[in-house]
Amino acid sequence: MTATQAWEETYGGAARDVCRRTLLELAAADPRVICVDSDTGGLEDLFAELPRQYVNVGIAEANMISMAAGLAAAGLRPFVHTLSSFAAARACEQIKIDVAGNNLPVRIVVTHGGLSAGHYGPTHHAVEDVALMRTMPNLTVLVPADAVEADLALRAAHELAGPVFLRLGRAPTPLVHRGPCDFEVGRALRLRDGDDVTIVATGPYPVLMGIEAVELLAGRGVRARLLDMHTVKPLDRGALVQAARETGAIVTVEDHVLVGGLGGAVCEVVAEEHPCPVRRIGVPDAYNDRVGDELHLLNEAGVSVERIAAAVLELLGVRAGR
Repeated sequence: MTATQAWEETYGGAARDVCRRTLLELAAADPRVICVDSDTGGLEDLFAELPRQYVNVGIAEANMISMAAGLAAAGLRPFVHTLSSFAAARACEQIKIDVAGNNLPVRIVVTHGGLSAGHYGPTHHAVEDVALMRTMPNLTVLVPADAVEADLALRAAHELAGPVFLRLGRAPTPLVHRGPCDFEVGRALRLRDGDDVTIVATGPYPVLMGIEAVELLAGRGVRARLLDMHTVKPLDRGALVQAARETGAIVTVEDHVLVGGLGGAVCEVVAEEHPCPVRRIGVPDAYNDRVGDELHLLNEAGVSVERIAAAVLELLGVRAGR
């Protein structure tokens, strides 16, 4: 087996499956690690050899968060698992009061983030979760771009002293990283260099679209920088200020509503530190009752390679006074 084949075999599946394998590895090495499940399926069999480190509370997300807070207060390291729409909305109060308010080391690992559960309809859309979570005190918010980052994010979460919200998708997505990457919580990854404009993206499809947009824009003579903002809180203020200062314009891309997510967070930093024109690409501020797969719904929402490129060209026109 070649190194490329081995890499694909390790990280070629869904990020949530990669994280489950990583969690089992962490649990085997650290008896404080407890997997707290909300009947998401598959985890009970995975932890068959570590039954004392697995608890299934059933479909009771609020109870699950409070239980995890108690485990963390007793010195354990609980990793809770559920869908993002249920954690961020149904258990929001418990996250706020029991976990974040007490700064407890609970790792909230959610799947089906953004529109990745679009086939289930609007009850399972999770496009406001990042906005809710980034308002919580002490809470680190991670949104990996692929399975490689998800693995590294979970390992990093295990080492952090406070609570973590780790947002994953549902199905496998193409890899952004074909080899090791220098992942560090709170520090953006610069995936492409450029000095005309900066694209800041978070999450699998937004980052992949950003990569395609950079290539498309290069054909138009535009040199775009691309930042993979895998940590939405704490945001990499240094990378954003540098981008604003050196490129003079920013486009943000996210699988999330435009209110309160990555785009809003970037605008806060830019407005305070180094003002420059910003265009935000994300899900419109409207109730979406459509059913479909993630890419279909994102395109319908205006989150696409073409829309990113158009926003960049518009910004360059504004800056040039055209």
